[in-house]
Amino acid sequence: MTEGPLIAGIELGGTKCICILARGPDAIEETVRIPTTRPAETLAAIEAVLDRWSGFVAIGIASFGPVSIDRHAADYGHITSTPKPGWAGTDIAGRLQRRYGVPTGFHSDVVGAALAEARWGAAKGLADIAYVTVGTGVGAGLIAGGRPVDGLTHSELGHIRPVRFPGDDWIGHCPYHGACLEGLVAGPSIAARIGHPAHEAPADHPVWDGVAHALGQLLHTLVLTGIPRRIVMGGGVMDASHLFPRVRAAMTRSLNGYIALPDVALVDSYVVAPSLGGNAGPLGAVVLGGQALADRDGTSFTTP
Repeated sequence: MTEGPLIAGIELGGTKCICILARGPDAIEETVRIPTTRPAETLAAIEAVLDRWSGFVAIGIASFGPVSIDRHAADYGHITSTPKPGWAGTDIAGRLQRRYGVPTGFHSDVVGAALAEARWGAAKGLADIAYVTVGTGVGAGLIAGGRPVDGLTHSELGHIRPVRFPGDDWIGHCPYHGACLEGLVAGPSIAARIGHPAHEAPADHPVWDGVAHALGQLLHTLVLTGIPRRIVMGGGVMDASHLFPRVRAAMTRSLNGYIALPDVALVDSYVVAPSLGGNAGPLGAVVLGGQALADRDGTSFTTP
């Protein structure tokens, strides 16, 4: 059994919220799923779950975003400029911390998944990793020394502008940038381009060549940060297992021999699928709660 403090973790997603009471992946006491509707209704439902639970010593929240992670900002712990109706400006972390009076960790959902995969999953034992999700949107979370790489805000690498695949001039699907990475490779973008859901496209569909080309450049960018010792790639689009060898090859071509380190050269073990499945987000929230508790107590809750 996993030893550790009992923590209430909350993965707040755009369509559903998962609340988990756990010490780790081998010691989950209860999991509750709640639809994400209006803020007042959703937060009241979360509080009803937490009110019923007892014994947790911290709360962690891994939320859809964008979110404010700057602890010195007046809106820390809020969802900020999200396009999800009604949620912009919603205080999440402050509301729960005031209600329960326990240390409360808060970050983006992709960083939560990164923390969980680093601590218990496909990057276990590595303190420096990147996690990429390719699904409804595209996001990347960086972990260094077992902690999120934080600054002004969390990264938004899903909106970099990749060099286009030769001969491809499709305008893209991002409402802000058109043919940015997310506008080219997210599930809705692929569907808009080919006229049906991405998972219905066979492995030999030409759309995948451009998807792999663009994602290879995202991995190129992540390698150049100098941080990840492994890159974990999840999300619904990456369920197409034929993508992994294509994306690995695209990264290698893009780097063209630069960053000549054995970790990167061993591409099959450098770019990998997640191993925690649907529990990555909720367990990432547990890690965030544990880190908030450790920060209060001056102890350690970092990736082994």
